[in-house]
Amino acid sequence: MSSHKKFEQFRTEYRRGDLLEKDAPESPLALFEIWFAEVSEVASPEPNAMILATADKNGMPSQRAVLLKEVAGGQFIFYSNYESRKGMDLAANPAAALLFYWPELHRQVRIEGMVSRVAGDISDRYFASRPRESQLGAWASQQSSTIENRQTLEDTFREVAEKFEGRDVPRPPYWGGYQLRPVRMEFWQGRPNRLHDRLLYCREAESWLRSRLSP
Repeated sequence: MSSHKKFEQFRTEYRRGDLLEKDAPESPLALFEIWFAEVSEVASPEPNAMILATADKNGMPSQRAVLLKEVAGGQFIFYSNYESRKGMDLAANPAAALLFYWPELHRQVRIEGMVSRVAGDISDRYFASRPRESQLGAWASQQSSTIENRQTLEDTFREVAEKFEGRDVPRPPYWGGYQLRPVRMEFWQGRPNRLHDRLLYCREAESWLRSRLSP
């Protein structure tokens, strides 16, 4: 059997809207807020899911899906294990990119910027708001490390649950929040005939310069 497979049959004609300068706010953060509110109103299971792309000290890229938890102070906040692969990448190279893809509205948003850790008290508050099982999971999982099998993970979870039985679960010292400060944000709206709308915002000091890109 041939290992070659084509995907030409998967084609979508984009007719869900447009993105014109006259309708776009001066700030990309304002436009993101509008778009996020609109996608939240349709049947999107996790509109806050985003692809996070990082690169290690040698420039080798990697990416994974994470969840946006907050936009505050113009920064995009998410949480993870500081000792995971993404955490190690960000420690060596704090430049990163986010991608939101919302097929229900034929839209995507690309965001690039520099990442730093949020303050410890912010991470503490968010960790305290998580379900207890998720808190225990953060202690049980040494994210991205090699383990022998599934049973090893489940045994560790039970041990952690017994350790913290009857008391609050504190935030692990190796777990917390990251914030990405955007310097570049691109909004893509699918249009018919592949003549898509692409508006690019680039940060200049404390303001934004907007331009249109060819599809």
